[in-house]
Amino acid sequence: MGGQHSLMVNYPADAGAETPRSGTVATDGRPIILCFVAYYLPGYRSGGPVRTIANFVDHLGDEFDIRIVTRDRDALDTKPYSSVEIDAWNTVGKAQVFYASGKTLNLRGIAKLLRETPHNALYLNSFFAFGFTGLPLLARRLGIAPRNPCVIAPRGEFSQGAIALKARKKRLYMRVTRMMGLYSGLHWQASSEFEVSDIQRELDVPAEEISVAPNLPPAIEPAGLGAALHKPRGDGPLRLVFLSRISPKKNLDFLLGVLKEVNFDVVLDIYGVVDDEDHWGYCKTLIAQLPASVEVNYEGVIPHSKVSRVIANYDLFVLPTRGENYGHAIAEALTQGTPVLISDQTPWRDLERYGAGWDLPLDKKYRFLDAITRVNSMERADYLTLRQSTADYARRKLSDTLIVDSNRRLFNQLLAHRGP
Repeated sequence: MGGQHSLMVNYPADAGAETPRSGTVATDGRPIILCFVAYYLPGYRSGGPVRTIANFVDHLGDEFDIRIVTRDRDALDTKPYSSVEIDAWNTVGKAQVFYASGKTLNLRGIAKLLRETPHNALYLNSFFAFGFTGLPLLARRLGIAPRNPCVIAPRGEFSQGAIALKARKKRLYMRVTRMMGLYSGLHWQASSEFEVSDIQRELDVPAEEISVAPNLPPAIEPAGLGAALHKPRGDGPLRLVFLSRISPKKNLDFLLGVLKEVNFDVVLDIYGVVDDEDHWGYCKTLIAQLPASVEVNYEGVIPHSKVSRVIANYDLFVLPTRGENYGHAIAEALTQGTPVLISDQTPWRDLERYGAGWDLPLDKKYRFLDAITRVNSMERADYLTLRQSTADYARRKLSDTLIVDSNRRLFNQLLAHRGP
């Protein structure tokens, strides 16, 4: 290993994402779902929500006329996309997408969009995103936008780990918006029974106003499910990958604390946008304190089209997150046969039972160290068996047609019972 414990930084060039094209909005009789989400294709730096809505469009875009309002740029970018028409509707796959500039992202602009865009249902993809949830709901509350049926998906924002971050600010926002009556009469989408409990704990929402509809996997099964393509564990260092936004919620500092205790050679490659500079600064301090046997590289941000190929080359995917309502990077790892080591704060549970990795409580750090040590010491044949069972588990989970059915049923029932 050469006794390395300093941080190595590599910034790969951006690569292909789906390119939108200009188009017009047309109605053909399908129910219209107007979706608000802070970031969408061709963006990729914000992580899971982009993939969640893109997969939703891929699966259900033939049955529903899906129209998406989003920002005119990717997360942390200072300039708008060059490949789209700003403040206009663009065709992106099976959806129509409105890339809103700053002059549109205000109460008047959002209300105008809601009035002028015919829709049978409104679909909001956050609780705390004021511009993309608070403003549409405020416009409805003030009577300057239509009050059609509305689904709100908090996307894991109420998990105990997530709500604990900036808790005072979040609880103040919850209190003020509740007093304003912004969230009355809505229907809630939970990605799992765990998220149902989170929503009820924080907002006391009646059970009949919550539907469980898990996040949708990619519409096309990832080619290869590459367990057999990976180079088997050999005599070299154990190769770990952390692929997520770098923020307190994703808990990179926890992983670095675990690696401080290892007594064998490890390489950790980190991929993801730096979402919190203070947290990243703290992580760099921890990296400098790691033993010489641990090498850490920051590899920058990669587009979604490269994620599967990258993850397939590692021995273990590690994400000790404080809370996920799905975890698209976890799903990507599983499909490639890369076993995962994650917290028990995601819907991916009982992984060890299925031979796909480990989901462990964050208050038992030693168990994370034990899992990493176990993978490092595996015989070649045992490790290949682990990769194959991981890919098999992913194939079973991601081919479940009930997931698509639950999302379809959520909107069909809402429109049938509460049509405009």
